[in-house]
Amino acid sequence: MRYYARKIAFYLVALWAAVTLNFVIPRLMPGNPVDVLIARLQQRGGSVDPAVRRSYELLLGTGGDRSVFGEYFAYLGNLARGDLGVSVSAFPAPVSEVITASLWWTIVLVGIATLVSFVLGVALGAVVGWRRGTWLDALVPSTTVLAAVPYFWLALLLVALLSSALGWFPLLGGYDVVLSPGWNAEFIGSAVYHGTLPALTIVISSVGGWLLGMRNMMVSAMSEDYVLTARAKGLRDSRVMIRYAARNAVLPSVAGFAISLGFVVAGSIVTEQVFSYPGIGGRLLQAVQNNDYALMQGIFLVITIAVLGANLAVDLLHTLIDPRTRATG
Repeated sequence: MRYYARKIAFYLVALWAAVTLNFVIPRLMPGNPVDVLIARLQQRGGSVDPAVRRSYELLLGTGGDRSVFGEYFAYLGNLARGDLGVSVSAFPAPVSEVITASLWWTIVLVGIATLVSFVLGVALGAVVGWRRGTWLDALVPSTTVLAAVPYFWLALLLVALLSSALGWFPLLGGYDVVLSPGWNAEFIGSAVYHGTLPALTIVISSVGGWLLGMRNMMVSAMSEDYVLTARAKGLRDSRVMIRYAARNAVLPSVAGFAISLGFVVAGSIVTEQVFSYPGIGGRLLQAVQNNDYALMQGIFLVITIAVLGANLAVDLLHTLIDPRTRATG
């Protein structure tokens, strides 16, 4: 019980440190979100006086006669109430609504692509590792080369080949603009059609890492005594591979997959930009361009919670798989 208490306390401290950095870093950037709103107001012909500026400062919780520490404690109090503030880039929409509208697109796209690449990479890695030294091993370098290719370059290549040249997939967007978002077959089909090419980019880029890791663990597991004993008993090769070798070799990959799920929320920002996909990555870039402190902080907070939660789950999973880690943890 003490071990779990220490782990939870550690992650709570890490969360506080991340929240503090989340507050500080945007304020080190040049510019001010209040100036952005005032510039927009002036472009529309509106008048700007000190009272208007003061109203914006109170609304956004920045500037004015409040000190930095006052802003910090107000920020913590708002987080405790679940209030993430008002977005400048999507003014006057609350940050929570902006994040929710974009988050599901990234979770579905990157989450499903990560799951597919993990399952495909682990399955292929198990087969390649079991048949090491055969022609299948010659395919491993090609997958690792694809894993080293930058997302944006591979995305542009697939767009040029499969969209521009062959016309199999749309160039941009997350769905057909003539449709209204909703839970109906036509819209879901359009979203799947538009998301196939971005998902394919992520799968091709990441499957090689899972394949190589699983292949190496399979080679190591095949020299263990329990695998040699299973073979000596005359068990079928398929059973030895799946029940004995792959079952133990997959444990590090499962831990890595749990951690990668935490980064699903961060999304593939570059990939989303190439395809103009309405995910959280585009919102983050928009927030940076508009000095939207509240939206940046909200997105970073969601990413931080997802990553810390995934790491905590991995730590607790390790204690269940190998209880000896409790003695050393």
